[in-house]
Amino acid sequence: MNAATTWISRSVDRLRPGADKKEKEPAAERSTHERLQASLRKSGEALSPRALRRLLADLQDVVAPRVSEIEGGRRAQAVAGWYAGAEPAERRDMWLLMCEQFAPDATRFKSAQQRYEAAAGTADAPQAEAHLRRALVSPRTRLLQRFAVFPDGMRFLVDLRAELLPLLKSDKRLLPLEAELEQLFATWFDVAFLELRRLSWDSPASLIEKLIKYEAVHDIRSWADLKNRLDSDRRCYGFFHPRLPNEPLIFVEVALVNEISESITPLLDESAEAADIQRATAAIFYSISSTQTGLRGVSFGDSLIKHVAETLTEEFPRLRTFATLSPIPGFRSWLAKHGAAQMERLDEKQRAELGRAVGFMPPQIAHVLAAADKALELPPKSPVRQLLQQCAARYLGRELQDGKPLDAVARFHLGNGARVERLNWAADPSAKGMKQSFGMMVNYLYDLKRIDKHRALLEEGRVPVSGDIESLCGD
Repeated sequence: MNAATTWISRSVDRLRPGADKKEKEPAAERSTHERLQASLRKSGEALSPRALRRLLADLQDVVAPRVSEIEGGRRAQAVAGWYAGAEPAERRDMWLLMCEQFAPDATRFKSAQQRYEAAAGTADAPQAEAHLRRALVSPRTRLLQRFAVFPDGMRFLVDLRAELLPLLKSDKRLLPLEAELEQLFATWFDVAFLELRRLSWDSPASLIEKLIKYEAVHDIRSWADLKNRLDSDRRCYGFFHPRLPNEPLIFVEVALVNEISESITPLLDESAEAADIQRATAAIFYSISSTQTGLRGVSFGDSLIKHVAETLTEEFPRLRTFATLSPIPGFRSWLAKHGAAQMERLDEKQRAELGRAVGFMPPQIAHVLAAADKALELPPKSPVRQLLQQCAARYLGRELQDGKPLDAVARFHLGNGARVERLNWAADPSAKGMKQSFGMMVNYLYDLKRIDKHRALLEEGRVPVSGDIESLCGD
């Protein structure tokens, strides 16, 4: 083959479908098993094989069989010190070591599983189950337990998981470590180990500052705003863990009023006089904020609300109603995608009225969204306003994904046993409120005697709603 023929052949190969794609595909990353056996670092790897072996030895020393819990914790603290000064890619290498080098013994697990299956229904079943449970305890579990021993160990692990979570989609190898952390946290942060504490204006300044830092629903604009939220007719409670004593894991802000609140404006009005709490009959949970990203998936919100309701009832026996005033963060984006389908439910007369209201015939969802940007100016009988309320009711009362409410806030409260009680027009006129839900807010009602019933309904795929919401859904 001459030079011209060779050049033509290579050119044809480059023009074949997928040829360039193959050339551009990055080489698969080496596992830690491969890297530990190597002598040279490849491009893109953070730690050299020698440094990786040294870090693995340090981690193995933490869980060495003859090392006490205290000494293991001290060694874990030394590793945490290295971690604090490590680059993100170097930290990722440590995560990979924890995933791949401290996994359960697959042979031992398979043997225990076979023994358990064979013993089912026999007198040996209890012993076989105990053997299987022991086989499921991985070296990684013991490693993480040792990290929890030293004084700031729990803080270290919570922060580690928070850093790990965003990378799970791009690197599935990290899933075992994340799953094990979540499982351990579910036990370590069980409500039985948490303390409910009231936060007030007299609380330490460092603690009050954290309310400002972690407030996720209605931004705290000033010290005057914060003081208003901690006034005599308000209560603020948080769950605390003994290993994180100065860090609220989740906190709730409560207003003591005479009826279910229909607007956030008076609740955030710094100039408003405090209500007479001795006459209060309703407790409104108007802001609930989780503070630790690393505890995502660990649920203690329902326990917080129940504990707070019980605590408030002891202090204020007149309280009869426990409800929220909540945002609807996903409504606008949902309506933009599904509004056209919702409009198909309108009859000819309703469509004509809507068309006249938005100035286009036939009306399209884009016209409705444009008119909805002026939602605060719409009169009660406006066809646009009526359509928005009907759509919001269906969004909250009908839309499920994998058996759970589509809206994140609805998912939280309905999962905790509340029901969708009432929609409130122009309840949040702030820019954030308009962006999320055209200013609408919703009350979720916590009927303490029907929480389990509401949960059961949701498990059956039915969202618990009031009669008013049912009427708005119209089906």
